[in-house]
Amino acid sequence: MNLLIPDWPAPARVRSASSTRQGGMSQAPFDSLNLALHVNDQMADVAGNRRRFAEKLALPGEPHWLTQVHGTTVVDLDDVLGELPDADASTTRIANTVCVVLTADCLPVLFCNRSGTQIAAAHAGWRGLAAGILETTVATFTAPPEEILAWLGPAITSF
Repeated sequence: MNLLIPDWPAPARVRSASSTRQGGMSQAPFDSLNLALHVNDQMADVAGNRRRFAEKLALPGEPHWLTQVHGTTVVDLDDVLGELPDADASTTRIANTVCVVLTADCLPVLFCNRSGTQIAAAHAGWRGLAAGILETTVATFTAPPEEILAWLGPAITSF
């Protein structure tokens, strides 16, 4: 499995990564590390891929997989008691809580405050960007904007 490890000034307590599509068990046309349930891949393969992903990263908890809808909803994982609502970003202030987003050609954006006591992950497609998903995510932070760090992950471009 290939991982991209962000080079950003996040505190040591904040861990982050982005996966490639290599190193999973899904068959064509989803090959190989498909982590998405919404694309008609075999559920057992997606579950196996998610398990491999969590093991490779030695995650401290179960990832909170969102049903992403290209909107501006940010879910505070600290307040969720049951099923997650549809959302394009998540945030937490609780240590060892794992925020994740799925992207193909959309932009993954990871956030944390300088002390590492709040993190967020946002899925930013063009619709969400235009509607303000990043601004809405930043607004969930109790720290002032100048104390928030962001990492822009891999995304498609059209030059």
